[in-house]
Amino acid sequence: MSQVLTPHALLDHAAVLKSGRPTFTAWIGMTDPMLPNILALEDFDSITIDMQHGMHDTRSVLTGISMAALAGKPAFVRIPVGDFTFASRALDFGAMGVIAPMINSVADAKAFASFTKYPPMGDRSWGPMRAIPLTGLTLNEYLKVANSHTTTLAMIETREALAALDDILAVPGIDGVFVGPSDLSIALNNGAKVDAVSPEMDKALDHVLARAKAHGKLATAFCITGEKAGELARRGYAMLTIFHDVGLIQAGARAELQKARGALKQVGKQSY
Repeated sequence: MSQVLTPHALLDHAAVLKSGRPTFTAWIGMTDPMLPNILALEDFDSITIDMQHGMHDTRSVLTGISMAALAGKPAFVRIPVGDFTFASRALDFGAMGVIAPMINSVADAKAFASFTKYPPMGDRSWGPMRAIPLTGLTLNEYLKVANSHTTTLAMIETREALAALDDILAVPGIDGVFVGPSDLSIALNNGAKVDAVSPEMDKALDHVLARAKAHGKLATAFCITGEKAGELARRGYAMLTIFHDVGLIQAGARAELQKARGALKQVGKQSY
């Protein structure tokens, strides 16, 4: 049975994520409102709505957060590059956390945190108009828990970000980092190819994890397969994706078509 996300569930999920225990998030780029609800009803721990490379706008983000909540799951939002204003809006809409792409410096990290954390940690403007009724918290209950129970994840996907990793992790209000393996692999091999599973990329993942743990922050990542997500979870990563909605639909369609065509070939062989 679907259930509205309760304050208890909100706090529970935040505690699980911030404990460093692995969680798996469904990555959604398409805007159909059924998708976040369908995937949230599966055994994912959360959903993530992608504005950077996905097709989402303000209305579809608001709808996606609400549809996930109907299934009793929290939602994250990946904002467009540098759109920290929308980071605040996503949290006001009831998002559990925000992922910001291309955080390449301390200045980027500070700007991101300033829009996602209330004073004294940041400068987030008050106005959680959807977050309060969605969670059932009072105004002051929400204010009390917002900084500690919403999650800000800075994406690490360039050589500059790797070089500034310790300084980014040290910024108050940055709860962790989110590795973008495709962009990072392109950066590491100087634009030769997209190779999210290269040995060089794997070494970078170990480095990010070690530095995040040293700072007491979260290490999270985008994964293109369930196997990779499970592997990184075993290694100590927290929130992990299992590919994205388009890829899951394509993979499912190809797998079932292969079975169907394989069965048809077997029938053909038997007829001779």
